[in-house]
Amino acid sequence: MLKSDSKLNVGGQAVLEGVMMRSRRFWSIAVRRPDNTIATDVFKEISIMNRKKILGFPFIRGVIALGENLSLGFKALSYSVNEATGEEVQMSKKQMGISVAIALIFSVGVFFILPTVVGRSFSNLVPNPILYNLLEGLIRIAFLLGYIAMVSFMKDIKRLFQYHGAEHKTIQAYEYGEELIPENIRKYSRLHLRCGTSFLLIVMIVALIVFALLGALIGKPPLYLKIILRVVLIPVIAGISYELIRFAGKFSKNRAVNIIFYPGLLLQKITTREPSDDQLEVAVASLQKILEAEKSEANDEVEEKIISRPDDVAINA
Repeated sequence: MLKSDSKLNVGGQAVLEGVMMRSRRFWSIAVRRPDNTIATDVFKEISIMNRKKILGFPFIRGVIALGENLSLGFKALSYSVNEATGEEVQMSKKQMGISVAIALIFSVGVFFILPTVVGRSFSNLVPNPILYNLLEGLIRIAFLLGYIAMVSFMKDIKRLFQYHGAEHKTIQAYEYGEELIPENIRKYSRLHLRCGTSFLLIVMIVALIVFALLGALIGKPPLYLKIILRVVLIPVIAGISYELIRFAGKFSKNRAVNIIFYPGLLLQKITTREPSDDQLEVAVASLQKILEAEKSEANDEVEEKIISRPDDVAINA
């Protein structure tokens, strides 16, 4: 069995009838077509954090990663719709930007602003600002859990969650050095510490703590000011949450870390389902595509070094 630290750090996302995988330099996608064949493709997309060093600093990189993942998610979804339905749907950069903006507005409105408005209704019943903000945070978490539970009953979402499970199982099998065949992949858990579902729950818990501390400092400001503060502090909360999820992923085999982040794994029991072998096949096709791209890139870099520094290579040899 290969050591996990010799592996690429690969993440992913379920899309319509498929799976998107992402490494540091590439993202790949595999989608089951109506004729039962698998469409695959790979794209090179280097994060802006690799071009501007300051954007890769801790707590800043979380905000950048969130924006990039949203944009990439819409690209992958657009590709999957085309292949899974057999219909050509093209989205311009403007349309993509509008879609991302709508998703952000919906998320901020439902999970940050609405709980603040609802919480205001019992403001007079809870005079302690810390306790009041903790209760508001629990409402925010309840909104998230309720939303996930509600959409999980939709037929298309159930299938999406199966591909989500296929993505997790395949990545874990890869991290443990298994041959990527359904018999080997099936035995691995569909729960993973680096999952976006866990990230969402971490965001809600960090928001609960941050807003409770803020309440201790400024008490109960007017509603409009509370809403402004909630929105302004979202990047701070996202930055903290991103560092926590990175920490969890880095020490995923540590029992204490697994215990601390167990609530996020529990939530994944809703957002992932056991996949079929056909769905595992799609996830493997996506992962193999990105592994091939990374291997080819690494070989090109080695050849470039040999060409540019022949004397040093000869000396080292």
